[in-house]
Amino acid sequence: MNTSWRSASLVASAAAVLVLTTACGQESAPSTGSQNVGATAAAGDYGSAGAGLGTDTGAGAGAGAPASPSAATQTAGAGQLAVSTNAELGDVLTDGTGLTLYRFDADTAEPPKSNCDGDCATAWPPVPAGDAAAGEGIDKSKLGEVTRADGTKQLTVGGWPVYRYAKDTKAGDVTGQGVGGKWYALAPDGKKAKKGGGGLSEQAEQAGLSTRKDPKLGEVVVDKNGHTVYRFLKDTAWPDPISACTGACLEKWPAVAPVDINDTKGIQKKGYMNFTRPDGVEQQTINCWPIYTFSGDKAPGDTNGQGVGGTWYAAAPDGKPIGAPEK
Repeated sequence: MNTSWRSASLVASAAAVLVLTTACGQESAPSTGSQNVGATAAAGDYGSAGAGLGTDTGAGAGAGAPASPSAATQTAGAGQLAVSTNAELGDVLTDGTGLTLYRFDADTAEPPKSNCDGDCATAWPPVPAGDAAAGEGIDKSKLGEVTRADGTKQLTVGGWPVYRYAKDTKAGDVTGQGVGGKWYALAPDGKKAKKGGGGLSEQAEQAGLSTRKDPKLGEVVVDKNGHTVYRFLKDTAWPDPISACTGACLEKWPAVAPVDINDTKGIQKKGYMNFTRPDGVEQQTINCWPIYTFSGDKAPGDTNGQGVGGTWYAAAPDGKPIGAPEK
């Protein structure tokens, strides 16, 4: 009886391996939507602290990083919170000195929990809860605190732990917006800042891959935050997905983490699978092509990565690079 069970298990395992190794080499779609193996954290999870600000590999030049403000400024109390209006993001929450406040997608609000420690907390200093006060246009009932792993109290807004960004050097800077596809400026209610007020709805934040109609590019793929998804022409899809974007390139072009096929809308199902990168990170593909976001896209709808280096193009719902020169 034990031998039969073991034999059945080996057959099932072999079948699973066969699906993974042939899904991109066959014309037929894989029998199940997404093939998940290993961890699901996206590249640059806790910051890619200089994402989009440093040197890129095969992806065009990046802008120079500004000098960081003093450590005292970054670790000071929040003071009286205020609401600042940003041309691209609408209402943005700031501290008493005018520095933009951020939230991290890897954290949780219910219950509040910070998952940014060590080097992450150096790039994204947690805002102490001690002297925080609600200014005009801010509901004081949204303010709270969470105890961090080191025992300190961190400010929360709408349950979300609050941070500054070390590369914001003056009031009004929003250079942390969209970094690593995980960091976003806070709206006054604790949601992600978005022009039109009120921040992104929780439903929008939880959405997977979908599409939107771009006035210049047509139907493009977007991630759960509305950010454009891209293809890299140096990648390989068949017989197996291979990403040519590594090292510094990944800081500028974060790999899209696996998204369950049931959390997608309008995306081609054929060839929809995950693969394990050499660095151990799981990356999503569309039609077996690796997909990415661009750290230079600061707001939903931005397409600043289109055509960069002649190798990066917005992804169509079938995984094709929109506007790329034909071979």
